[in-house]
Amino acid sequence: MWIAALPPAVPQVQAQQAQTSAPTPEKATAFERAVVQEMSDARVRPRAWAKLLREFREGFEGTLWKRPGRTALRTEEGLKAFDEAIAFLESARPVGLLRFNEGLARAARLHAQDLGPRGGVEHASADGSRLSDRLNRLGTWHGVIAENIATLEEDPRQVVIQLLVDDGIPGRGHRRNLFNPDFHQAGCGSAPHRDYRIVTVIDYADGFVPNP
Repeated sequence: MWIAALPPAVPQVQAQQAQTSAPTPEKATAFERAVVQEMSDARVRPRAWAKLLREFREGFEGTLWKRPGRTALRTEEGLKAFDEAIAFLESARPVGLLRFNEGLARAARLHAQDLGPRGGVEHASADGSRLSDRLNRLGTWHGVIAENIATLEEDPRQVVIQLLVDDGIPGRGHRRNLFNPDFHQAGCGSAPHRDYRIVTVIDYADGFVPNP
């Protein structure tokens, strides 16, 4: 991944859960909503996103990606991961839209706020809770759930490009989550990060109903 590899995407969980309430953070920001919108667009128009990635392709010098108007990034795989993502997008069939879910965004933001001060990039919170635990505190989820984590990027489209390319991540778990047709809702939460400037957490679900 850019500069440092991201952790693998958390495995999907199959079940139905409901538990107690938790403190409710602020409403989603425009950036957080835009990340979900960009992911949804990539799912619906994968070939358009393949074309977009091709436009960035010329900026590579070995593993260094020189982006016009942006800080150059050191990748692990260079063009290999980029070209693989382009090939995937060119052959991918469109999947359904992702609907923004404020409850999932709260869960994602709480985890981002937990990770940021301690410099974490893992899916477990400081208290050891996993994604299912965090969602149980906020409401009821059903079907499948998963979580992606991105760092460094403060532009919504660049966050999604990072997840699509999935540089340095075996199995491209972030990309698989993004294109999983079983996910119909998503929420995004971001926070300042001690080591990577910003951390962005995206939580996906078939469905999620927040507690009243």
